[in-house]
Amino acid sequence: MDNHRFFPPHEGISLSDLSGLCGAELADPSFSGRMVTGTAPLSRAGAGELSFANSAKSIRDLGKSRAAAVFVTERLASHVPSDVAALIAAAPQSAFARATAALVPSAVKPMRFTSAPGVSLAAHVDPSARLEDNVIVEPFAVVAAGAEIGAGSVIASGAAIGPGTRIGRDCHIGHGATVQHALLGNNVVIHPGVRIGQDGFGYVPGPRGLDKLPQVGRVIIQDHVEIGSGTTIDRGAIDDTVIGEGTKIDNLVQIAHNVRIGRHCVIVAQVGIAGSATLGDGVMIGGAAGINGHVTIGDGAQIAALSGVAGDVPPGVRWGGQPARPMRGFLLDAAAANARAFGRKDGKKGGKNT
Repeated sequence: MDNHRFFPPHEGISLSDLSGLCGAELADPSFSGRMVTGTAPLSRAGAGELSFANSAKSIRDLGKSRAAAVFVTERLASHVPSDVAALIAAAPQSAFARATAALVPSAVKPMRFTSAPGVSLAAHVDPSARLEDNVIVEPFAVVAAGAEIGAGSVIASGAAIGPGTRIGRDCHIGHGATVQHALLGNNVVIHPGVRIGQDGFGYVPGPRGLDKLPQVGRVIIQDHVEIGSGTTIDRGAIDDTVIGEGTKIDNLVQIAHNVRIGRHCVIVAQVGIAGSATLGDGVMIGGAAGINGHVTIGDGAQIAALSGVAGDVPPGVRWGGQPARPMRGFLLDAAAANARAFGRKDGKKGGKNT
């Protein structure tokens, strides 16, 4: 794959500098002056390219690698070919991520489609909006009355910033995104097509049908949050919807009104979180899981993909299934169901042909 069309190769970083940057140890100091200019998968990496291997599953590709250097655990170092530099790290993929950020800095944040500085003449910025120095507003973006945008932030083409919204410093609001009724911290990345601060789904049955319950809360997004394309975050009903510092949210996630998400959580694509749910710090939720309203998920809990969380989840546990339950019980139930499907009671594979 030739990715140089979109991400040009770096002029080069020496392995000595790279090992220090990534907290890795260069196994053979004689490679310290070797330069790397880019990254590639282990099976295809060649001269000047960097890769990683972090499990025994990679041993075959590792042994045949022609990369300039490879991040590996100490256990895998003996499998690195003699002409490939081994960079020993406790967490090779994490070290590789830091190296990639240094080699391809343009891939860290969404790319701009224009290069002009300042506010485009084709954008609309209300005279009452307050923009600090070095704010970029691309063509066809809208910044409404009373909005405030911090220094170094980018409002990409077609994005809309609602009245009174505050956006911190060094943020990136992606193409076509809308942000309203919201307060954003610093270094927040909003990818294209995100919707933040629209009203939540609130209706009350009445004699004439469903009466709409006005949503008068806000969305508060703390520092270093990243939100993937197509995600929607509803503003609070009478309280606030809160996304904690450092949390990373994938594409196509629905977060309903009054949800509170803690610090450094990971929420994968197509997760749905119903109103007034509370997630503690460090919670991880796998793809397409559903979280019921008004439940609490404790700090550090992990929810498997496709799970349905109907009630509170204790801190530090791993749950899965529908309804979600402790992982061991879920796996035992799944094994028993599989055995029944194959006509066996002992859990072994086999059974009658169908």
